[in-house]
Amino acid sequence: MAVGLAVHFHGRLLGVMLQDVIGDALWGAMIAWWIAALVPRASLRTRVTAALLFCFAIEVSQRYPAPALETLRRTTAGHLVLGSGFDPRDFVAYTLGVLAAMFLEWKLLRR
Repeated sequence: MAVGLAVHFHGRLLGVMLQDVIGDALWGAMIAWWIAALVPRASLRTRVTAALLFCFAIEVSQRYPAPALETLRRTTAGHLVLGSGFDPRDFVAYTLGVLAAMFLEWKLLRR
């Protein structure tokens, strides 16, 4: 989470697009690890699927400007968790982040 926040708040040196992609990939990895912590006995495939569904649901929710969600998105925490605007590129970034997190876990567990 610390690396993701650092990229979010101080990553302008990376350029706006790279900052966004890296931040979204790190967010996807964080969601994957949270799910792994919540349901550690679930299969890796199940956790990857759950993490991707969660990330994708958050992204799709940005297409529908419900007043309560829009109010929440204007807060710092709401913006960090729910995002601020739909971008199809985010689906790729989330997928890369979730897969990287799960690959790292799989490699560590094989040791």
